[in-house]
Amino acid sequence: MNIHEYQAKSLLAKYGVAVPRGGVAFTAEEAVTVAKQLGGPVWVVKAQIHAGGRGKGGGVKVVKSVDDVAAQSKAILGMTLVTHQTGPEGKLVKRLYIEEGCDIKRELYLSFLVDRATSRITVMASTEGGMEIEEVAASHPEKILKVAIDPATGMQPHHARSIAFGLGLEGKQIASATKFMLAMYEAFTALDASIVEINPLVVTGAGEMIALDAKMNFDDNALYRHKDVEDMRDPDEEDASELEAAKWSLNYVKLDGEIGCMVNGAGLAMATMDIIKLYGSEPANFLDVGGGATKERVTAAFKIILGDKNVKGILVNIFGGIMRCDIIAEGVVAAAREVKLAVPLVVRLEGTNVDLGKKIMAESGLPIISADNLADAAEKVVKAVKGAK
Repeated sequence: MNIHEYQAKSLLAKYGVAVPRGGVAFTAEEAVTVAKQLGGPVWVVKAQIHAGGRGKGGGVKVVKSVDDVAAQSKAILGMTLVTHQTGPEGKLVKRLYIEEGCDIKRELYLSFLVDRATSRITVMASTEGGMEIEEVAASHPEKILKVAIDPATGMQPHHARSIAFGLGLEGKQIASATKFMLAMYEAFTALDASIVEINPLVVTGAGEMIALDAKMNFDDNALYRHKDVEDMRDPDEEDASELEAAKWSLNYVKLDGEIGCMVNGAGLAMATMDIIKLYGSEPANFLDVGGGATKERVTAAFKIILGDKNVKGILVNIFGGIMRCDIIAEGVVAAAREVKLAVPLVVRLEGTNVDLGKKIMAESGLPIISADNLADAAEKVVKAVKGAK
């Protein structure tokens, strides 16, 4: 789960991470009120969307008067902000963060993330703050510092100091950076975050470290422990189909392809997506209905897939172990009838109650294409989609 910059900063501040003062605003009038409370003489008006590159897209403005705060707030609120992370459709700006100006001496990059390769929390830092870390990794990989933290000890002051030295910090800057990173580590672990990114991390003229921007992402599986974090969810920033899937406890991620997938098991779902690509098409989604899906959940999953206007065909690939093939078949038939199926549907069933499942589909009177194995299923659905164009 992602949250907005102002929400991330409010959480980090509770753990002692230094952030500029600021306040959220949903109208230009509220923005002016926040600006007056902050006192100036410089303010930053920031669009709040779940995407990076806001400044390049015109969503971040530095102003020097309350009148300019009002003018820029009116201009940014309601705009469709397009960045390299939003895609060409952009995102509608519905809220702003009004922040005090900052005395910037240097801009650095700092992030904490879960490194799957080492199974540890890893600290990444770079002197190239303000840039996309992917660009730095591609052009100057030697400028990225990495330190993996042993979970048995947690982050220690010597970890932070080694990063500070690597960033070229000196004097009181090192003490400030050490305090900053230790507080950031505490926030990361206490809140079950999957990433905390500060870009840029600013070194002020006074030698202090301040998070000028903040991005946080959380482990969905741990949100039950953090009701305050879950309450920060902004449905407007999330895909409507993914929100609907969450209501039914379905693991669903929307993609850009044309063949919808409904599979039980994450590994089988990945294999299904791969073989669709192998046969010349693109998957429209990742969807794992899980091992204990009911007829109702399968029906909901089918509707979610068909709700994507890019879907030109559907591949259902079920291996019935815990999940029974007849339950999947009943859900598929019920959903296909309810939504008046108008795209090719290929179904491959194997495992528990497979014969009953095939019988249910065969007697349904629906134009369901049966497949013998995964390769056969992928070939048939791609052929059906390509032939329908």
